[in-house]
Amino acid sequence: MTTPPPSAAAPTTTPSAAPTESLIEYPSIFPIKVMGPKVDGFVHALTQVAERFDPSFDASTIELRTSKAGNYLGVTLNVTATSREQLDEIYRTLSTHPMVKVVL
Repeated sequence: MTTPPPSAAAPTTTPSAAPTESLIEYPSIFPIKVMGPKVDGFVHALTQVAERFDPSFDASTIELRTSKAGNYLGVTLNVTATSREQLDEIYRTLSTHPMVKVVL
């Protein structure tokens, strides 16, 4: 009697999280990194978006990093995330803002 080669064995499956489950506990402080041009009004525009979705947003927690050449600015916004839907809306709003290049 021969044993089938390992590649012919039945595939193993591992249970996965349901699509509605989240690895994030809500509410929690959630950092969102945004990159855009280093121009007047960029940080203020991002602050307004954050405050729209998180009324308790504290602008003093914003972290700034200038690019090596000084043309771009990395901004970390620490928002209080209350749901997946809220985070999706923040990302969608930031991603479509004309001054924003990247949202992570």
